[in-house]
Amino acid sequence: MAIPYWQRFIGLIIYMLPWSDAIPFGRNLFIEFPLLQWLTIPAIPLIIVRQYIPFGGLLLFFILFLAVIRNPNMPYFIRFNTLQALLIDIGMILITYACEIFFKAIGDGLTIRTLSSTIVITMLTIIIFATSQCLQGKEPDLPGISEAVKMQL
Repeated sequence: MAIPYWQRFIGLIIYMLPWSDAIPFGRNLFIEFPLLQWLTIPAIPLIIVRQYIPFGGLLLFFILFLAVIRNPNMPYFIRFNTLQALLIDIGMILITYACEIFFKAIGDGLTIRTLSSTIVITMLTIIIFATSQCLQGKEPDLPGISEAVKMQL
């Protein structure tokens, strides 16, 4: 059965959630390559929600989890992509906390900039793959994450 275009578009949009968490790691990369800053534009609405609404990230998480993932009336394709994006986002948040501890202990140097750039490029690769699969109407198959999503749904 073909996935309607509106579901594909929503699946594409939902992957901006983990991308918005990865953008702060790209500060040095975006300075070095200014054209890459254009890739941050789709995530700006989520960044604004998180910054200007108290507990915006937590509120957004609960809204997506309760209103989309746990709603059996929502199409499976949207629920699958939302849960997968939330799991990627949780992983990104854990990486953020680990890096804050690690960066404070070591300082700012070439190793830290390289690690930050690697995190951004990895997340960008995941997001490009997932969004391209959504546009084609396929479920993005990310090893480990997709299996966990299928077990939950």
